[in-house]
Amino acid sequence: MASAAIVTMTRMMEMLPEPAQDQALEMLRDYIAEMHSEQKWDELFSQAQDGLMAAAQTARNEIAAGKATPMDYDKL
Repeated sequence: MASAAIVTMTRMMEMLPEPAQDQALEMLRDYIAEMHSEQKWDELFSQAQDGLMAAAQTARNEIAAGKATPMDYDKL
């Protein structure tokens, strides 16, 4: 069973001439692919939060203990 949003989208698409339907479909495919990519990035980033927090805490501890040195950008 289609959601109300899908029914509305389908009705809107049906009002377009066929070449415009094809163009709209291609744009929709690209948009949905981008949404999937962003969702995957968000999931990966949220999974990495614990590791990022631990690395930040380690860096803070090393700075506080005087073990850290300023980065020399000329040596990169």
